[in-house]
Amino acid sequence: MGNRFICMTKKENGIGSTISKRMERSKRRSLVEEELLHMKALSMAIQQHQQLSQRFEGSMSRRIGSTTSRRRTDTSESAPNSKQLPDFLESIKTKKFILVHGEGFGAWCWYKTIALLEETGLLPTAIDLTGSGIDLTDTKNVTTLAEYSKPLIDYLENLSEDEKVILVGHSVGGACVSYALELFPQKIAKAVFLCATMVSDGQRPFDVFAEELGSAEVFMESKFLICGNGKEKPPIGFMFEKEQMHGLYFNQSPAKDVALAMVSMRPIPLGPTMEKLSLTPEKYGTSHRFYVQTLDDHALSPDVQEKLVRENPPEGVFKIKGSDHCPFFSKPQSLHKILVEIAQIP
Repeated sequence: MGNRFICMTKKENGIGSTISKRMERSKRRSLVEEELLHMKALSMAIQQHQQLSQRFEGSMSRRIGSTTSRRRTDTSESAPNSKQLPDFLESIKTKKFILVHGEGFGAWCWYKTIALLEETGLLPTAIDLTGSGIDLTDTKNVTTLAEYSKPLIDYLENLSEDEKVILVGHSVGGACVSYALELFPQKIAKAVFLCATMVSDGQRPFDVFAEELGSAEVFMESKFLICGNGKEKPPIGFMFEKEQMHGLYFNQSPAKDVALAMVSMRPIPLGPTMEKLSLTPEKYGTSHRFYVQTLDDHALSPDVQEKLVRENPPEGVFKIKGSDHCPFFSKPQSLHKILVEIAQIP
C-alpha cells in the first residue's frame, strides 16, 4: 500500500507539473501579447507628440495607426506575405470601424482595439474629436455638440455615396454617434454604444451622468470645473484630478494604460454635454443600434446603463464582466470579440 501510495503521488505530481507548465506558458504568451500592444501605444504616443510639436493639422493627425492607413483604402488589398484571414470576413458587408472616444480621451485610447481589429482583417479608424487628443483646438472654443463632433461629421461627409461604416462611441462619444445617426443614417450600417450616453430625443448627455455626478446645479459648483474665460463667466469645461480619474475610469485597467491616460487626457468641454439632442424616428429611429455594458464600471454604473437600454432599446445588448469604464484597456479581447460579432450580424 505504501509503495502504491507513493506511486500515485508521483503521478499526480507529474500531472500537476504539466498543468503548471501549461499555465506558465499561457501566462508568458499573454504577457508578450500585452507588451507588444503597449509598444504600439508608445509608438503612437511618440507620433502624437511629434505632430503636436510640428503643429501638423492634416487629416492624418486625426487618425491613429497611420503606418497601416496607406493599405486601408480598399478591403481587397493585402500584402503578398500576409497571414490567412478568417473565412467569416467574406460574410461581413461593412468592414470599416470608426472609433469615437469619450470625454477627455483621444484616438490614442483605442490602440489595442485597432491592433486587434486589423489583425482580424477589419479596417478601424480612430478619430480625435475637436479639442481632444492631438487636435489643437482650445477647450474653451468648443461650446456645441456640432463643434465637438465636427471631425466625425467631416469624415462621414467625405464617404462615397455607397460606402457605409460601423460607428463605435465610448461614454460621451455616444452622443456624437447619436448626432451622426441623425445626420447620416444612410452612411452608418451599425452604431455601437460602448458604456455610452445613448440618449433619447430631447435628452442631454449630462443627464445620463446626473445620477453619478449629482444635479447640474450641484455640479456647477464642483472644484473640477474650468473657467477658461474668467471666473465671473460660466465654466467651459471640467477635468477630474488623477485620483478621481483612477477611481472612476480605470479601476480594472493595467497600470501602463493608466499611466498613458494620465499624460494624454485633455479637459472636457462642458457645452456639448449640456446640449439637448433632437432625434427623429425617421432618421435616428431607423438606425441599427447595439449597446455594450461594462459590469464593473464606476463612472457609468451598470444600473444606469441598464436604464439607458430599457428607455431607449437597441437591437442587441452585450455585457463585459470585470470591465471598468474603459474596456479597450481592461478587457480588450472581450471587446474585440463583441465588435466582430456585431459586424457579422446581418
